[in-house]
Amino acid sequence: MTLSFVVLVFAAVFLVAWTVYPRRFIAATQAQMASQGESAVRSGGQVVLGRLGALNRPLVSAGFARKMGRRFVAMGKPHMVAEDFIAMMELCAILFGVLGVLVMNLLHKPLIAGVFFALFGGLFPFIWLADQIKKRHHKIQRTLPYAIDLLTLSVEAGLDFQAAIATVVEKGKPGPLMEELGITLGEIKLGKTREEALRNLADRVQLPVLTAFVTNLIQADRMGTSLGRILRIQSTQMRIDRTQRAEKLANEAPVKMLMPLVACFFPTVFMILFGPIVFRLMYGGQF
Repeated sequence: MTLSFVVLVFAAVFLVAWTVYPRRFIAATQAQMASQGESAVRSGGQVVLGRLGALNRPLVSAGFARKMGRRFVAMGKPHMVAEDFIAMMELCAILFGVLGVLVMNLLHKPLIAGVFFALFGGLFPFIWLADQIKKRHHKIQRTLPYAIDLLTLSVEAGLDFQAAIATVVEKGKPGPLMEELGITLGEIKLGKTREEALRNLADRVQLPVLTAFVTNLIQADRMGTSLGRILRIQSTQMRIDRTQRAEKLANEAPVKMLMPLVACFFPTVFMILFGPIVFRLMYGGQF
């Protein structure tokens, strides 16, 4: 009964939306595909988020917009806005809520439990956002030592800082770090000072390791210290930190493997070893 009701509600909403907005939706989707070269499903999703986001714009405060804007920049999608994120929360809450109602109906449990699914769906975009930022930070942290080595070699070869960054961007492996360094190089070319461009880099990425590296470069520039020497020290220190981090993860591996072994491996071994003995004791040796 509940499943039929949910299907009918979705069918009614779809028919109403298709009757009222078919041409506008198709035109907006085609324009999105033409401008960004995306698939029809992805472009349609962007259009839906944009329409819902426009309705949510009065609900977004300036503080929330600034906070989410910084997180979107750290994720690598500065074009995303807070109202679209709220629209994503609403859609996830509806989808998870409907899924929860269906699951509770199949299990013959109270349907009110679907509210908890909806609450989790509303919070799911925050979990997704934190995971995307963490993945991007991991990529940057893995690429940073090699980028600093190349930057050090370029500076010690006689290039100035701007030309050294251009070499790193050109020769480095494509990724989030190269994108951020490319933005920094563009800001320097547009007239910003080295300190301003580096501070903007640290503010965009929001990674403690990169922030510490930028701070050391700014301090060395202010005090007139040799840039090549500072870069060499930073490169060595980052490699030491990376080695220590790898050793820490290696030492944590046995502890992390303990629970799967206890929960999955040991019971199977015990069943294989002691199963025949228990069977013999229970049935008196008759198979």
